[in-house]
Amino acid sequence: MLISSCRLYRASIRRFLFGSIVVRDQSRRCLAVAAAGHSCASRSQDDTVLRHVFDSQSFWHDFRRAGHFTKTPSNGLFCNRYLTHPHGFLDFSKTTVEKCQRLVANVIRASTEEERCSIPHTLDRLSDSLCRLLDVADFVRSTHPDNSWRQASTRAYAMLFEFMNVLNTTPDLKFKLEGALGNPDIKAKWNDEEKMVTQILLKDFSKSAIDLPDEKRQAFVDLSNRISQLGTQFIRDMGPERSSIYFQNRQLKDVNPLVLEHAMRKHSAGISIPTVGPVAVTALRSMKDESARRELYIAGRTTPKSHLQTLQDFLQSRAKVANLSGYGSYADMNLSDKLAKSPAAVNSFLSALSNDNKVQIQQEMEEMLLLKKLEKGGRDTPVQIEAWDRDYYQTLQANKQRSRSRRPDFMSAYFSLGTVMQGLSRLFTQLYGVRFEPVPPTPGEVWDPEVRRLDVMDEKEGRIAVLYCDLFARPGKSPNPAHFTLRCSRRISTSEIEEASILHPNLDPMQIINDGMAISHDASTNTTYQLPTIALICDFQEPVDHHGNGPKEPTLLSFRNVQTLFHEMGHAIHSILGRTAFQVVSGTRCATDLAELPSVLMEHFAADAHVLSLFARHHQTDAPLPYEMVAERLAIERRGQGIETEHQILLAMLDQAYHSHLPLTMMEGGFDTTKVLQDVWDRYGSVMEPRETSPQGFFGHLVEYGGSYYSYLFDRAIAGKVWREVFEGGRDGAAVKREGGQRFRDEVLRWGGSRDGWKCLAALLGDERLRDGGPDAMAEVGKWGVKD
Repeated sequence: MLISSCRLYRASIRRFLFGSIVVRDQSRRCLAVAAAGHSCASRSQDDTVLRHVFDSQSFWHDFRRAGHFTKTPSNGLFCNRYLTHPHGFLDFSKTTVEKCQRLVANVIRASTEEERCSIPHTLDRLSDSLCRLLDVADFVRSTHPDNSWRQASTRAYAMLFEFMNVLNTTPDLKFKLEGALGNPDIKAKWNDEEKMVTQILLKDFSKSAIDLPDEKRQAFVDLSNRISQLGTQFIRDMGPERSSIYFQNRQLKDVNPLVLEHAMRKHSAGISIPTVGPVAVTALRSMKDESARRELYIAGRTTPKSHLQTLQDFLQSRAKVANLSGYGSYADMNLSDKLAKSPAAVNSFLSALSNDNKVQIQQEMEEMLLLKKLEKGGRDTPVQIEAWDRDYYQTLQANKQRSRSRRPDFMSAYFSLGTVMQGLSRLFTQLYGVRFEPVPPTPGEVWDPEVRRLDVMDEKEGRIAVLYCDLFARPGKSPNPAHFTLRCSRRISTSEIEEASILHPNLDPMQIINDGMAISHDASTNTTYQLPTIALICDFQEPVDHHGNGPKEPTLLSFRNVQTLFHEMGHAIHSILGRTAFQVVSGTRCATDLAELPSVLMEHFAADAHVLSLFARHHQTDAPLPYEMVAERLAIERRGQGIETEHQILLAMLDQAYHSHLPLTMMEGGFDTTKVLQDVWDRYGSVMEPRETSPQGFFGHLVEYGGSYYSYLFDRAIAGKVWREVFEGGRDGAAVKREGGQRFRDEVLRWGGSRDGWKCLAALLGDERLRDGGPDAMAEVGKWGVKD
């Protein structure tokens, strides 16, 4: 998911204090090419180079050295002029605070009509100034392999966070914005994007309790700090009450050999198996002994009571802070700026989706029940499917299907990392007219020697973004795939350029405005944009290169890895093409429950025959991938989809219940998170959850989503509809035709968050019922179902 693994969003006091994208100045690059004049031969060469920079280590090392053409020891991380060394974060922070103080003063003293008209732009510059440091610092502290850089970025992040606490005690910012909005003459001069940004900022102000009396505002701050502490504690302490269980050998008949190999402790009569993690999952899928499965299942879904108390305190604190802000529940507050708008609308969607899923889940349950009856004695054996049975019998079904296919799974041989990146570039060229151009990084620009830098080139506009690809594993690196927006796109006004020239008469104003990072200028319209800069993080094995002593072995991806890379690239293309005048609504900074649409849609492309034909070829023989291999894999993966969809629906419903009025109304009698979970499962689930368990203790997404966990299901339903109607389900090559891509770009991607998401969907799908949103529109999306 984007915002958990993809890092697209984080909880914030208000939007203009968080989020964004990175870019840099590339005027110093010896290999930089003006895209507008790029020839077909050069494009073909770039396509070949793109494959080799990922597939051949020797080629990459030679290519990378071409960027080290200057004696300058460092051009700065991301070509940011401050970040030539770790201590540069301190200068970057000080300069940022000084700039933000000037912008705040400009808003507060705005008096003329012209100054008040520009307040949304000034606040957006304030947001951008904070974000360009916060997002880079957040990325560096979590990704950079050098501890000195991580420490410096952590200190910078803390310094900016302290400054934001000052902003949170500056209600004049909100009052000035409200005053401008309330002036008919000023409002009449604003375009639709300016009005949208103003409404977004005011909503975010309302969530921050900035206009509450001092006593209540302090209570809000205290509660917010407590929520942050409890959320961190809940994630940190997540774990089972029992770490392992001892099983006798007779209970382990037919268990997967990997379980025996990776057991925690081995004895002559049995072994100890961990209750959570990959070994436990494998055991549950292969344990024939039902009593052993039951014991392991329950232990792996039971958390200590102290941990559940942390969750209860966390949820009740969220409910209190929502009440302080004038909302009936935390979900009411968190959903106010989403497409859903209200918990009632979310429940309409989930109920409709649950109804659509009933037929499929009933069929899957009947198939599993038959397997269990046959295993227990015959078709007439009186048994029922229990919660601990599902993984086991789903695995049996999948294994039967694999054995019937009689085709070994050699798909990874057709998916070298270089060819997949080549395929993504070719696909984006077909759909959107953009492609990837490899560029050697300059000294100090990247955080690891294996990071590749790609310029994103538009066939009409030239360079429109910078993409850093950190795709290979290294010690200490997170294994989770992620998309980081380091600096958002925005339009740089002429007045901003003039201001920089006055403040720094001896320096290039663009170096001042954008910290040395990338910009683009359109001479025909005299408009200047800061370009989005994005980092993609994966954890693939490095290619092996024997330097002439043996065959070159590129990184080969599993089909699941290909789907993951396509998913993350969906976020990236949203950031790349969502170019708006305001950074606060650019790219992925749209409503959270629409942010996963481009990435989930890309998973459909990853499985399309015509898309795969663009690149999927054997890394040794160059033979094309037989699509039958993909079709068989998809058929296996789709088995049990109904059960998985129901599980996600139940979690989304639980998320709604936990962030409703219940945490406060049940305080006197004791808010029991386990009882709430059991009520949801009993009412909507096809299988009861054992009364001994407390699986909510493992639901870490509660901290991040807070009433919006439904979003991924919501976007899956929309993506399926878009795939079927806009891209015609891939029929007759529609998945690689410009018509569908241009339509999706024009109606969704280019807007970022600057147009209401429902209006985007209504225009894209030609369905006016969606235009105004609300519970009926949410229910309509639920009726589409989740059909991958």
